[in-house]
Amino acid sequence: MFVKLCGLRTEEDVATAVAAGADAVGFVFTASPRQISVEAVRGLLEGVPPQVLSVGVVHGIPAAAAGELARAAGVDALQLHGSYPRAAFEELAGLRLLRATALTAETDVRTGAYGEEWLLLDSPVAGSGERWDLAALNTSRPTGRWLLAGGLSPDNVADAIAAARPWGVDVSSGVEAGRGVKDHGRMRAFVAAAREA
Repeated sequence: MFVKLCGLRTEEDVATAVAAGADAVGFVFTASPRQISVEAVRGLLEGVPPQVLSVGVVHGIPAAAAGELARAAGVDALQLHGSYPRAAFEELAGLRLLRATALTAETDVRTGAYGEEWLLLDSPVAGSGERWDLAALNTSRPTGRWLLAGGLSPDNVADAIAAARPWGVDVSSGVEAGRGVKDHGRMRAFVAAAREA
């Protein structure tokens, strides 16, 4: 089970994620309680070993600007979160991309449909900690490397994995002590619970 811990902002956050065995760490570049500067991310990446994927996360900014942020920060991959069109992904060809979106009747659930390497299915309000109806996956089954997100926590991730059968999981608010402040005990517990599932 691939595990991504998102919204990291401190050296302690990164060290905890790496020590817990996370496969990927995410840094939010756009407006959010978890927002972090490109300069800060460059410093934090010194604590991310090569086997852990570093991901820059953007929402609501043009593709070209998003690509500039990712390149300036030095992250391994870029997550376009929200209703980015196929053209945005084409514009960023050459970068490793993650397409993050809510599941609707119109969502193309084939990983790679927009040229991305990974697909992430989230709740309609990203970063809110809100759960969404996983039964929707019964009629729209994703293919390839896809991650489940939205309202996950150490307490429910095992059940969510059993219900949705994703390739990986992603968490941000579910491992926080407060908005934008990571709880390191919950981070460790989340990775352990996901792996045990």
